[in-house]
Amino acid sequence: MSSQTQADSLEKLADDFWTWRAKYAPFTGDDVNRMERPGGTRDWSRAQIESQRKDLTGFEARWKKIDVRSWPMPKRVDYRLVGSALSRVRWELDINPRWKRDPNFYIEQTLTPIVEALTVPGPYNAAQSREIVTRIENIPPILQQGEENLANAPGPFATVAAQALENIRPRLREMAAALLTSTTLKQQKLNGATDRAADALEKFRQWLQEKLPSLPQETALGRDAYVFFLLDVALLPYSPERVLAMGQQEWNRAVAFETYEKNRNKDVPPLKIADNIDDWIKDAAARELQIRKFLEERGILTVPNWVQHYTLRPMPEYLRALQGFGEIDDFTSPSRLNQNCIRYVTEPSTKLGYFWRATAEDPRPITVHEGIPGHYFQLCLSWKNENPIRRHYYDSGANEGIGFYTEEMMLQAGLFDDSPHTREIIYNFMRLRALRVEVDVKLALGEFTLEQAAKYLKEKVPMDEQTARQEAIAFATSPGGAISYQVGKLEIIKFLADARMHQGDKFNLRAFDDFVWKNGNVPIALQRWEYLGEK
Repeated sequence: MSSQTQADSLEKLADDFWTWRAKYAPFTGDDVNRMERPGGTRDWSRAQIESQRKDLTGFEARWKKIDVRSWPMPKRVDYRLVGSALSRVRWELDINPRWKRDPNFYIEQTLTPIVEALTVPGPYNAAQSREIVTRIENIPPILQQGEENLANAPGPFATVAAQALENIRPRLREMAAALLTSTTLKQQKLNGATDRAADALEKFRQWLQEKLPSLPQETALGRDAYVFFLLDVALLPYSPERVLAMGQQEWNRAVAFETYEKNRNKDVPPLKIADNIDDWIKDAAARELQIRKFLEERGILTVPNWVQHYTLRPMPEYLRALQGFGEIDDFTSPSRLNQNCIRYVTEPSTKLGYFWRATAEDPRPITVHEGIPGHYFQLCLSWKNENPIRRHYYDSGANEGIGFYTEEMMLQAGLFDDSPHTREIIYNFMRLRALRVEVDVKLALGEFTLEQAAKYLKEKVPMDEQTARQEAIAFATSPGGAISYQVGKLEIIKFLADARMHQGDKFNLRAFDDFVWKNGNVPIALQRWEYLGEK
C-alpha cells in the first residue's frame, strides 16, 4: 500500500473512531472533556460493553496494520495520537473498568449528562427540551444496568456515591420546577420523568447502603494499571516513583515561593471579595479584555478576533439544584464557536469553595486557567485545527498542562504585578497542583486511603473540607487525572527550554505558544517530537 493510501486509511480510521467515540464515550465530571454527541439514550448493559470491546478490537487491528516507517514526522504524530486515543478506551473498558468497580460512574452517566445539557444557555428549543427529558428518562435503565455490573465495588466508593445521592428527590424536583419556564416541556411529562428518575436514584442509593457491609475496602487500582496509563494513554516516559518525585520537588518550590511572596506582602492590605454578583461579572469581563490585550502586546500568544469571550453569569436555579454532579460551565463546542464561554456563579461570599473564593477576590487566576488563554481558548483553537485528527480531546495531559503552565507564565510575564496578594493565590494554586500528584500516585498504589487523601489536601494546601473531599474522590476513582496539571506543565517547560536552546536567537515565544495551543489536544511528548524534529 502506498504511503498516501496509508495516510488516507489513518484519516478514515480516525474519522470512524471519533464518530463511534462520540456515541459511546462515558460522561465524566471533567470540565474539559466535553464533546458533541448524538442525541438519544445511552446503554451500559453487559451486552453493550461487549459490543464496545469488539469495536475497539477492530479499531486496534486497523491501527496496527498501518505501516508508518516512510511517513513524515507530522503524520507519524497523528498515528501515535490515534493509538493513544485507542489506549484510552482500553483503559476505560478493561484496565480501570469503572463500569464494574465504581458506583460513582453511574451517577456520572445519569446526572452529569443533565448538567451538561443545562450548561448550554437556555431557554431551550423543542429539540433541546426533548434531549433533556430523554436524559432524565434514561436514568432508571442505566441504574438497573449499574446494579447488574457492580459485582464487588470498593466500599469507600459506594459510601461516597450513597452520600452524593442524599436528598436527591427534592433537588430533582427543584430542577424540574425551575426548568418549566425554560423548556417546551409539559409539566406532567417533566414531573413524571423526574419522579421516576428520583425513584431509581433512591433505590440505587438504598441498594448501595445494603451492600456496604459486604464490600471490600481496598480502592487502589495497582501499579501495573497505573504504568499502563502513564506509558500508553498519557505517553509519559516516567515510572510512578519518578512522577511522585517530580511532584514533591514542585511542592517544595511552590511553598518556598509562596513564603517569599507572603513575606514581601505582609504590609499590603488584603484583597476584597466582590460586593455583589453584578460587580463580579463586570469586573471579570473587563479583566478578560485586559488579558487578551496583554497577550498580544507582550508577544506571548496570538489572540484571533474570532475567538469569543470567557464570561461569568448568574447560575440558574435549575443548575443550582444539581451542583456537585458536573462542572457548571459551558466551553461551547465546534459548532458553537460564535458563542461566549460561560461559567455560572453564585453570589460572592467567604463561604465559597477554594477556587471560587479566590475568583471572587480577583477573577484573573481562574480566567487565565479556564478561559483566556486557558481551556476555552485552547479548545477553540484546537477545534479549528486544519488537521481533523488533532481536533479531539481524549485525555487531560496536554490540556490541563497548558492551563497550569498558563498561570505561572502570566505571573512571570507581569500580569499580576499590580496585585501582590493575587501572586500569592497563584503560588497557592501551585501548591495544590503539586500535592495532587502525590495524592494521585499514592491512591493508585494503595499508599493512601480516600479519607487520608482528603485530610492531606485539606491540611497541606490548605483548602475547605468539601473541596478536598471532592478532589480525593475524583482522584481515587480516576487515577492519572490529577497528575496531568503538574506533569503536563513540567513537560511544556522542558519542551520550551529545549526549543529555546535548539533554536537560539531564532526562538520566538509567540510562535512556540501558538504551536502548543493549536495542538493542545496532542500529548506534549508528540508535540515536542514534531516541533524539534526528534527521532
